[in-house]
Formats: sequence, C-alpha cells, structure tokens
Amino acid sequence: MGKRKNGEGTVRYRESDGRWEGRVFVGYDSKGNPKTRNVTAKTKSECLDKLEKLKQEIGTVASYKICPEMRFGDWMNHWYQTYCKLGLKASTRVTYEHRIYDQIIPKIGDIPLKSITASMLERFYAELRYGGRLIRQEIYGEGLSMTTIRSIHFHCKAALDRAVRDRLILSNPADACTPIPKRSAEVDVLSPEEMQRLMIQAKEEGFFEMFMLDIGTGLRRGELLGLQWNDINFENGEVKITRQINMVGKVPTVSTLKTKSSNRTIILQKPLLDMLREYKESVNSRWIFPSPVYEDKPRDPTACRKKLSQILEHAGCKHVKFHALRHTYATMSLAYGMDVKTLSATLGHASVSETLDTYSHTTDEMQKSAAAKIDKAFGNAEEADFEEEEKEERKSYPRPDFEAYKGKKRKSGTGYVKQLSKNCWQGRYTPTVNGKRISENVYGKTEDECKAKLAELIDKMNREREEGTLGLEMSM
Repeated sequence: MGKRKNGEGTVRYRESDGRWEGRVFVGYDSKGNPKTRNVTAKTKSECLDKLEKLKQEIGTVASYKICPEMRFGDWMNHWYQTYCKLGLKASTRVTYEHRIYDQIIPKIGDIPLKSITASMLERFYAELRYGGRLIRQEIYGEGLSMTTIRSIHFHCKAALDRAVRDRLILSNPADACTPIPKRSAEVDVLSPEEMQRLMIQAKEEGFFEMFMLDIGTGLRRGELLGLQWNDINFENGEVKITRQINMVGKVPTVSTLKTKSSNRTIILQKPLLDMLREYKESVNSRWIFPSPVYEDKPRDPTACRKKLSQILEHAGCKHVKFHALRHTYATMSLAYGMDVKTLSATLGHASVSETLDTYSHTTDEMQKSAAAKIDKAFGNAEEADFEEEEKEERKSYPRPDFEAYKGKKRKSGTGYVKQLSKNCWQGRYTPTVNGKRISENVYGKTEDECKAKLAELIDKMNREREEGTLGLEMSM
C-alpha cells in the first residue's frame, strides 16, 4: 500500500470505549513537530462524515516541515501566508502573490532554504531582467523593469530576514547582493498645446471635467475616481482625499489610501469649483465620476485609462499614461512658482525628497532661472537676454487651430492601427464570420512595420474565410 497524503486522515476503531476515531494531520508547530486533530462517533459512517467536515474546515494543509532543509519556495509560501498576507490590502495581495507564486517560487523555489546564496539570487535577478516578463512581451519587451526586480528582491530579503529571526539560517544572503539601481522613470508631460487639444477633444467625448480636475490638482487616478461630492466644501474650496479606487483582479474596489501622507486636504482654484458646481447638476450619484453602467458605483480605472488613450489619439497627441496628467500638473506648478514643499504636500508624497527626485528636470531649470536672475541683480548677465527670458515666461498660449474629432466609421475590411506606447504599435482586424466577430492583433515597433504586418494578417484571414477555416479553432 502507498503512503497516504497529508490531509487525507485516518479512521480507527477504539476497543477501549467502543467508539470510532478519525484523525487528520493539520501541519507542524513552531518546533517542527506534527500536529493533528480528531473526531469521534458511535459508527464508522458517522465518523467519516465528521472527518470530512473537519477536513473542509481545515482546508489545504501544509505538507512541509519548518526546518533549514525545507524548500525555499515552501518557506516563501509560509512567510507570506503567516507573517505578511493579513496586513495587506486586497489590491496589494494580488501584486505580492503574482511576484511570489508566478516568479520567485517557480524559478528558485526548489532550492533548499539553507542553501540559498547571494550569487543564486543575483543570477535569478539577471534572468528576470532579460527574460522574466510573463505577459505582454510584444508591448514591453521580454525583461522586467528594474523597479519590479527591486520589489522581488524586497520579498526575498524580507522572507530570509524572518528565517534568520526564526533561527533557520545564520545570516541573510540577500544582504550580500549588489544593490539594484533605482532608476527614476521618465516623466512624460503634455505641452500647453497638447493640453488644449486634449481638453477640446475630452469635451466632445464627455471627459472634460475628469481630465480638467486631474490636471488642476495632480490627483492619482484612483484618488480622482474615489472622490464623492461630500468630500468637497464649496464654501472654502477644500477637498479631502480619503479613499481610492483600485482594481482587484478585474473588479474596481474602494479602499483606503496607502500612506498617511496620501490622506490630505487640498484647495481647489475658483475655476475648478465653478466647473464642478455646474457639472454637479448633471450627476445623480454620490460619486463625482460615477459608473455609466452600474448604479451608484465609481468609474472603472481601466476603462478611464483606455478612454484617455483613445482621446489622445483623436486629439493627435502623443501617447502618455494617465499618470502623465499628474506629472503635467506638478511640472506646471513648479514652473509657475509653487515651492517644492507645498507641491509635495499637495501631491501626497511621503517626503520632499521624493518630489525633488521625480521632478529633478523641472527643478534644474528653476535653478538656472534663479541663477540668471541673481547674475542680473549683480550686473553679470546681459540685459537683453534676461528680458527675452522674461517675455518667454510671460507669453500666453493661443487656442490651437483644432476641431474636435467627431468620430467616423471605418471602412469594412481594413482593420486599424494605433500607438500603444513610444515603441509599440498595434494593428487589429475584426471580421465577422457566421454572425460572430473574430479579432486578431499584430504588433510592430513602428507604424509602417505594424501596417505591413496588418496587411499580411488581413490577407491570411480573408483566405481562411474563403476556405471556410476561419474561426474553426475557436469553436473547437
């Protein structure tokens, strides 16, 4: 007979009292000793029923013993489930679990805990950098970003720190790893002309108030969508930021803000207040930006991101992320004289240094401008040059010669091409076969490359449609 698996349980007859006893393994204690739970009954069938209920109550049983020889993957699972998971928000759990169960455990989980070394970890990080991405490789490339790798290193280090604390290993090998460089992401901002084109198009498509409020306050997307009307004091112009909307899986979820500094009160400018007063008359919801589909629920963050991309395309602007609206606000605020400390508090940054690091390109220009003014005060700068700079700062930006895109119907059978990011274009063809729409995508690094691939895709799918084979794989 084979060995029973942990969690199956056993049933035996006790001659001492004439009862049946069922016993099931439930894991190991802190010293590595096995733990069990039992049930008793007058008959075997009753005992089996009670044992089955007990097993369902217990759930999945850890089949590993807490010891230095255990698999690193088992320790990562134990660390996350025991010491980490309960303190995380639902949206953060999704991120942690993806990194732990999709990246760390499958790649280095079979190595014994006591055998993990710094060189193993560094080799693992290098593999992630050049081939660790699991999805959307055609858009973002095969490797993970340095920011994601730093987060994965953080999880490994925290789990190994706990192993040292529990005296399973003598020292933490992650401490000996070469520090992973922190690279600041490139800050995309919209030019004044692009902002005007965006807002003209947003008004046409019903997103004017959302984008205007974001550009005028620098709120994060989740914070913006989490606003309710009772958060705004129209008398003094204050708005309280107390919640956010996150995607947990594919479900928009209301949650508290992540840090203490994110809970803040900001002052709205009079034009924004006037805009919101007028906009409020058309909204029948406690949410400022309610869902157009579900009653009394906020808008879906993913849908808003996709809509921004569409409006940017219609406005003829470069592709930027939703966060670029926040960056645009911050850059403009610094350029027009807001001090860094005030901006940091308005943005909800944890510290002024975070603001300085993120917007160093703008603060560098401010320093140059200040130096030029100091030189002028001491008579070291050319008067004419300084006056030209002053005129440049004071100039206004006229309304662009742009009419909002009204929308048009694509010619059937042509497909379409759109820009997803700076170095990625997507082509899509969606023919209808037997009343069902079938979509396929191609990707290219340039628009011309994507158009060429799309033409090949259309020819291929049209041939399959004529042969009667298009869509057969999907129906099987």
